[in-house]
Amino acid sequence: MSGRAVVEVSGLTVRYGAATALDGVDLWVGEGEMVALIGANGAGKTSLVKALSGLVDRSAGEVVVRGRLAQVPEGREMFADLSVDDNLRLGGWRNGRRGRDTSGIYELLPELGGLRRRLAGTLSGGQQQMVAIGRALMARPDVLAIDELSLGLAPMVIDTLIAHLHALHRDQGLAVLLIEQNAALAFDLCDRAYVLEAGRVVLTGETAELARDPRVASAYLGGAVR
Repeated sequence: MSGRAVVEVSGLTVRYGAATALDGVDLWVGEGEMVALIGANGAGKTSLVKALSGLVDRSAGEVVVRGRLAQVPEGREMFADLSVDDNLRLGGWRNGRRGRDTSGIYELLPELGGLRRRLAGTLSGGQQQMVAIGRALMARPDVLAIDELSLGLAPMVIDTLIAHLHALHRDQGLAVLLIEQNAALAFDLCDRAYVLEAGRVVLTGETAELARDPRVASAYLGGAVR
């Protein structure tokens, strides 16, 4: 591990009744690092990010977050009847106070500037995803956990979002945990990855190495070893 871990997960187990969603998961994200968590639908990826955010209870194991973690949830979860600006302001709610200055987000994500008074429910999927990222950034996080960045979005929109994430990582040293089904996208964006299957981490390593693993190529990269 290089540098300090901002997220450290040890032996994490999450159960919903008799069903086990996560079974003894170990994972860490270093300060300023971009890490991917890939897996098929139902592998337990969303349960993991919810456990990091304290939205589900742990049955066993430990989760340590050093600094502030903000989550970009799967499906964006906009407040559809509120404006873009009000959605962003809600992301700044902390310690009983409401963050009011959204100007920094419009500088980071200039595409939102002309949409600030639009109702969030009227935006396209890509625009909503950008609002969801901006809302999370209003919390001034040390690590951003993004659940299914590419879900339902066109490739051109995804490319724009990736460019913004690269810039945030480069300019602010923001750590990113990217939870994705799209392994090719995750491997292009991140240097290191975990592969989650049926609630367990089955592979981990540098993304360049994982992309050459026949098991990963067959299951997640269309069978082509890169």
